[in-house]
Amino acid sequence: MKIMKFGGTSVGSASRMKEVAKLITNGDKNIVVLSAMSGTTNTLEEISDYLYKKNPEGANEIINQLEAQYRKHIEELLSTPEFKQRGMELIKSHFDYIRSFTKDLFTLFEEKVVLAQGELISTAMMNFYLQEQGVKSVLLPALEFMRTDKNADPDPVYIKDKLHNQLELHDEATLFVTQGYICRNAYGEIDNLQRGGSDYTASLIGAAVNAEEIQIWTDIDGMHNNDPRIVDKTKPVRHLQFEEAAELAYFGAKILHPTCIQPAKYANIPVRLLNTMDPNAAGTLVSNESEEGVIKAVAAKEDITAIKIKSSRMLLAHGFLRKVFEIFESYQTSIDMICTSEVGVSVTIDNNKHLNEILNDLKKYGTVTVDHDMCIICVVGDLRWENVGFEAKALDSMKNIPVRMISFGGSNYNISFLIRKSDKARALQQLSDGLFNGIK
Repeated sequence: MKIMKFGGTSVGSASRMKEVAKLITNGDKNIVVLSAMSGTTNTLEEISDYLYKKNPEGANEIINQLEAQYRKHIEELLSTPEFKQRGMELIKSHFDYIRSFTKDLFTLFEEKVVLAQGELISTAMMNFYLQEQGVKSVLLPALEFMRTDKNADPDPVYIKDKLHNQLELHDEATLFVTQGYICRNAYGEIDNLQRGGSDYTASLIGAAVNAEEIQIWTDIDGMHNNDPRIVDKTKPVRHLQFEEAAELAYFGAKILHPTCIQPAKYANIPVRLLNTMDPNAAGTLVSNESEEGVIKAVAAKEDITAIKIKSSRMLLAHGFLRKVFEIFESYQTSIDMICTSEVGVSVTIDNNKHLNEILNDLKKYGTVTVDHDMCIICVVGDLRWENVGFEAKALDSMKNIPVRMISFGGSNYNISFLIRKSDKARALQQLSDGLFNGIK
């Protein structure tokens, strides 16, 4: 059994849904995970914003516009009178439900219920189309098996048990369709998985059923070895180790969220990144298998702030770093990079929400300086320290770029450079030229 996940752009129109249907009806008994149609979640967030602001008229106007779009999708997707009627009834039911929230108190709980409607509608539409085409498909309600615990982390034991119960109810089915992103929390309320969204759902389901493979279908041909929007002559990376993929995802490769592949990694299930617009393209395979002696790709993460704490008291001072880190922890702010010396420590963060409070607290321990508008460039591959000269290749490619910090040795898979955001495009191109294109 394979898990096949399709994002919002892949099911963004009736014609796209029909193309996806061709891909998933390959004769295998697979589970298909769908996101909401592209643009839907943003519109539902806009509706929620009006309701928070106690403007039901504004909310109803957007609701009516979105419902009209979906009625058009039904007309284009379904062809028989029976299924068109069922489709229209589906749309009316969901949008009448959304309208019911314009009459009462609106809180975060109601917002999550509203946001869940996008996935519930898209999966029901796809299931109707498949059944109309004669496919023995079954709609698996994610809210019956996908659950998080009291720490908002997925509950793998519950998911496995309830999912197997659902699958056993439909032994005759040839295809299963379910919702990505949405779940229930430990209290039974409708919630969502947040990090990684539908990709996370696919990975959790894959681990629960011990799938042969998890396929993530998007609108590009796998992970590229650099950002194709900025750099010339990028190429898809055909194979990545899970740690390499996580590094790239964390440092800017938006095709995959680093958290979502963890269940697949631990269950030793390969993840294949494929292109809905070009189904025959090889894509990228992510697995536990390593490819030695190769630098794979480069990624960049913008909007970084660098903070330097300089203190003569740090010299041989027991507990200094603990005090610094506790300040960031108290404001729930993660650190990306860290470099230390005898008299100071430099760190980077990508969340400035509590920057002023953090700086005020850090000034108790030393002189604090801040660099804004920075960028982390991450080079990923087999960068074990035994591979003599590999880090030098990356450094040589960066020889004309001012570098604020370098991080190497934290893992076997990356070397990171902190530079000015204004130097990002030049740095990415030079790294591609030096590492992949053989240009000095």
